[in-house]
Amino acid sequence: MKTLKKDIGFATKSIHVGNDPDKTNGAIAPAIYATSTYVQEAPAKHLGYEYSRTHNPTRSRLEECLNSLEGGKGCVATSSGMSAMSLVLHSLKEGAKVLCGDDVYGGTYRQLTTIFHHKLNIEFIDTTDTKKTITRIKSFKPDLIWLETPTNPLLKVSDISAIAKASKENKSHLLVDNTFMTPYFQKPLNLGADTVLHSMTKYINGHSDAIGGAIVTNNTKFLEKVRALQNSLGPCLSPFDSWVILRGIKTLEVRMDRHQENAKKIASFLESHSGVKKVIYPGLRSHPGHRIMKKNTSGFGGMISFYLKGGMKESNRFLKKIKLFSLAESLGGVESLVEQPATMTHASIPKNVRESIGIEDSLIRLSVGIENINDLINDLDDAITFAIKK
Repeated sequence: MKTLKKDIGFATKSIHVGNDPDKTNGAIAPAIYATSTYVQEAPAKHLGYEYSRTHNPTRSRLEECLNSLEGGKGCVATSSGMSAMSLVLHSLKEGAKVLCGDDVYGGTYRQLTTIFHHKLNIEFIDTTDTKKTITRIKSFKPDLIWLETPTNPLLKVSDISAIAKASKENKSHLLVDNTFMTPYFQKPLNLGADTVLHSMTKYINGHSDAIGGAIVTNNTKFLEKVRALQNSLGPCLSPFDSWVILRGIKTLEVRMDRHQENAKKIASFLESHSGVKKVIYPGLRSHPGHRIMKKNTSGFGGMISFYLKGGMKESNRFLKKIKLFSLAESLGGVESLVEQPATMTHASIPKNVRESIGIEDSLIRLSVGIENINDLINDLDDAITFAIKK
């Protein structure tokens, strides 16, 4: 294993941590250990690996790298972001209290309300109101606080550091879904959170060709509990997907910089477009969470949501016309994606609940890629103009 300085930069960690050259032949690219089991010298006497559901050398490299980037005490890589969430929720005792933001990924809402609602006492609140959130933490005394910041799809921003302080005072476990920001722009553990969750399918991998999840934590007891649950329940990340994601992480810094650079320009363009009713991007001064983002993060990310003028008819016209932004769920790849949350990623949320928090038919979510910015803006301009013309 390489001996690296503790103060090396983010890009250096991304490329070198977990990426030692092969000890047997010097290969600079790590091997894929496509094996299910490992030969033992004697019963219970082995080289650290017994069975690939429990541990795999390729997966271990990925866990080491991501843990280094988030600054945790350990990482568990899983088969998907949703399986990572499932392990966290399975770690809670019967009747445990969960305080969750009211605007979260549709799959997160679905898992909480259809799978774990019988086991857990779950409450949804607007965590962007810091004072009310702290007050509720004190009275509700949750075992787990679940934050997305910025949220999906409304990009609402919560003050991690303030909520973390209240969570510690009330002995709550604070988890932050850091999928949108990645450790390059936001480090929740440094802000006081106990655990970070990722859908590595998104920006961590960055190329829309692998599915994975991860849990990174500063709590060693929780880490061991999650590892035991993963071994028992089985949602392990395959060696191949581990290798693909480990490779993707190497370019995380340069990708995130370009995602953000393009997103800032597109957000400004959309704000000035006559066919757009409202733009939601934390990098805009008009965003209510802009100040908190500047305090707690080093950037604003590559996700934008906006409301078209009109409703379902105009949204459908827009989505049929747009070309470079591919109509698809997911996000965080080098290619630009577009979706309509009300009918796609958040369709599982009841209509009255969706609309009560602002997920209307005219809401469009963009995952801004790293293509030429002029091409992206021209594509949006053509589609918006077509959508709202009478």
